[in-house]
Amino acid sequence: MLVKICGLKRAEDVREAVELGVDFCGFIFHPQSPRAIAPARAAELDSGDCRRVGVFVEQGSEEILGVMDAARLDFAQLHGRQSVDCALRIGAEKVIRVLWPERFASVSALQAEIDRHARTCAWYLLDAGKRGGGSGRHLDWDSLRELRFPHPWLLAGGLSAATLPAALQSCRPDGVDLNSGIEVAPGVKDVDRLREAVLTARA
Repeated sequence: MLVKICGLKRAEDVREAVELGVDFCGFIFHPQSPRAIAPARAAELDSGDCRRVGVFVEQGSEEILGVMDAARLDFAQLHGRQSVDCALRIGAEKVIRVLWPERFASVSALQAEIDRHARTCAWYLLDAGKRGGGSGRHLDWDSLRELRFPHPWLLAGGLSAATLPAALQSCRPDGVDLNSGIEVAPGVKDVDRLREAVLTARA
């Protein structure tokens, strides 16, 4: 089970994630987010062997590529309505495409959107709500069982040590994205919650 920690801002939280051997460290480059971080500051944070992910909401491909270079990113996680062409300009192998199941009237409609992005991304991430992230809400996990993914996918939305067992029993993601469920405040991770959630995910 792969683990991504998102919304990282503090060096001590990144160090803890590295020590726990998480797979992805996520940095948010959306100015309106309370977890936003400047590219230069993200570049300074030592993430060891973790793959580095930038979360983008309103930016186009040119700006995203500039931030990826400045912040030493491996992946761009596209949270906005970036087009297929935008994703291709970034490079499909570097794109994590975020989808919100609650936006879709049916599982088949969501499946069609998954299929539409197949050639433009390397990963998918499914989040709760209809926009944004870090809300603490979770998805109807049972409804995700029927979906077929051409690439690996991450589950997000209200995940913590308390909710992970039920989530992972209900659906079978390739990894999980942890954020608000392991925080004491936006962008401030709780060491004990972080450690417990990572160990639970990998149990």
